Amino acid sequence: MITFILNNRTIKTPENSGMTLLDFVRYQQRLTGTKIGCREGDCGACTVLVGTLKANGIIEYQSITSCISPLGNAHGKHIVTVEGTNLKNKLTTAQEAMKANYATQCGFCTPGFVVALTGFALSNSEKNYSNALDAISGNICRCTGYKSIERAAHQVVEKLEGKKAESFSWLIDNGFIPEYFETIPERLKDLERKDLHQPKGQYVSGGTDLYVQQADNLIDNSVHLLAEKEYLKGITIENEICTMGTNSTVSDLWNHSELNNYFPNLKKHLKLVSSEQIRNMASFGGNLVNASPIGDMTIFFLALNSDIIIIDKNQNERTVALKNFYQDYKTFDLREGELIKAIKFKLPTNQSYFNFEKVCKRTHLDIASVNSAIHISIENNTISEAHVAVGGVAAIPKYLHKTSKFLIGKSLTSETILEANDSLQNEISPISDVRGKSDYKRLLARQLFFAHFTELFPEQFTLNHFVQHA
Repeated sequence: MITFILNNRTIKTPENSGMTLLDFVRYQQRLTGTKIGCREGDCGACTVLVGTLKANGIIEYQSITSCISPLGNAHGKHIVTVEGTNLKNKLTTAQEAMKANYATQCGFCTPGFVVALTGFALSNSEKNYSNALDAISGNICRCTGYKSIERAAHQVVEKLEGKKAESFSWLIDNGFIPEYFETIPERLKDLERKDLHQPKGQYVSGGTDLYVQQADNLIDNSVHLLAEKEYLKGITIENEICTMGTNSTVSDLWNHSELNNYFPNLKKHLKLVSSEQIRNMASFGGNLVNASPIGDMTIFFLALNSDIIIIDKNQNERTVALKNFYQDYKTFDLREGELIKAIKFKLPTNQSYFNFEKVCKRTHLDIASVNSAIHISIENNTISEAHVAVGGVAAIPKYLHKTSKFLIGKSLTSETILEANDSLQNEISPISDVRGKSDYKRLLARQLFFAHFTELFPEQFTLNHFVQHA
């Protein structure tokens, strides 16, 4: 039985764990405030909150898109729809802010914005305007032009400044959430939460790739959910090596203070990857085995020259270099019954630099036309180590073996970079598709390669200089 708390009610259901949370909420529970929009996790109309009880007894709430989330992942959690945020006789603070700033027109997207702003109030993030906009970054409105919604977010921030998420009583007293939220930690502790029976079937973690591609098949057939497998979780740093369990999410990386010190532009890079709702769901393992030639985090980890630890059903492990993992389009070195357990990579040093770039039809929250990452070490103006990866230019996520090797031992000069681009162009083989013609993708690969150096060494290089001599 899948057991969880939905708003203020305990739910026990025998429904297929592969059913989407959205369909269960709307069709089984008749909570129709959660809307059906894109069914791809893009529009945010189906946003709900997931509350997870932590070891310290505090609940951590995150927003997700329920249209691509398997029902089984709700097991043992607190799920909050827009109806579950309602107060008895007045609007909530988030609802009132939307009303006061005329931030709704047709109203279809409004529940998603309200839930996302409520999630922001409950979150551990610093209560500032930038983080509020991040919280609603996955919500699309076709009517208002967003400025009124941004003003609503600003009004919410003004009321929240200086407050902590764990202060449920303050949030209740100030109209952010209803009173029943204070009972949820104890109720989750008392919930009968035996491990969910996992039949043989398709492995699914967050579902953000698979439910876009195969929703109907997953809903109707058995799935084996991985999201709560503890041995696939966690981020550790030891001896300058970072090990990430493949159930770790992009938000786990985003919120990791130590890794933000090693990668000063980490949040800037991750904003190019996905909305907050998707960052809260998407697992690294899922991104790697989706094997998309333009998978953002795959390109990210390729440039870090990562290794992956693979485990079989008998707990035997083997290690494979990620750059050797992909064999052909959607084909990779993973045998039947195996899972990727963890990703390992060396952390940057004082002499090394990392950068990620991406071009797509929208600046944010879109699939890349071409993406690229580089990790490069410099000693006495000589390149001592280089790893370059480019997506969207081959049948697989492309680690540039020859270009990376060419750079090693060369002086860091514009001549070296221009010659390296010649090598890059010989290594890639883009095709024309809906995201651009092959010549356009070659141009993007060149520009992003140059952009790595102008971004990392702005006093030494300019893009105009490269373009003039390319």
